[in-house]
Amino acid sequence: MPRAKMTKEQIVRTAVELLDDEGLEGLNMRALGARLGTVATAVYWHVKNKDDLVLLAGDHVWNEIELPDLDTADWRTAAASMAHGLHAMLTRHPWLTQAFGSYVIYGPGKARHDDHCLAVYEEAGFTSEEADQAAAAVFTYVLGSALGVSAVASLTRRLARTGGDPDELLQQAVAQAGDVAMRFPRLRARLETPTAAQYAAAPDATFELGLRALLGGLEDQLRARDGARSTQ
Repeated sequence: MPRAKMTKEQIVRTAVELLDDEGLEGLNMRALGARLGTVATAVYWHVKNKDDLVLLAGDHVWNEIELPDLDTADWRTAAASMAHGLHAMLTRHPWLTQAFGSYVIYGPGKARHDDHCLAVYEEAGFTSEEADQAAAAVFTYVLGSALGVSAVASLTRRLARTGGDPDELLQQAVAQAGDVAMRFPRLRARLETPTAAQYAAAPDATFELGLRALLGGLEDQLRARDGARSTQ
């Protein structure tokens, strides 16, 4: 693609696709240029370097999260919707979870999300400081829940680069983990059930259970504070 016809938006979208397929370790200007049908040097007319590209791609994907209408949804429904949207986005782009460890990703896409998230909790009646804490708590929970997907994606790519069969190597690793777990009574009991093949996987509805508990705790905190004020 000639430099004159290539746009920064096209480069960022293609970088996201490359990151989804190859992870952070697979992103470089040569590979990106090949996907764009141009030479690597042409990309430098639009972005400074790989780090700049990661920041742009990392901010771009935040626009995928739908922002609920606060005029029609109660705060818990809105908060849950945003948490689910964030979790879905992070699992679609597992490289982003890894990038948080090396990059400060912030731009208009993430700012749009963060601002609306704070609005959700402020509309509920939380103070500005409480809204900051609530938003941070939910984000940390969602990020931790998505970490497993990111780790598996990274591990699978690393195993593939060794030349072996990633699925077979993963099965071997799970079998070794099972051998260790058999030494401990509660883990052994679970491994001896019909669902033992799911060992090390999060049980169904784990994310939903944790999110409900977290939002429920925040709601209890809000009620307790309001109740204390009403008795004064």
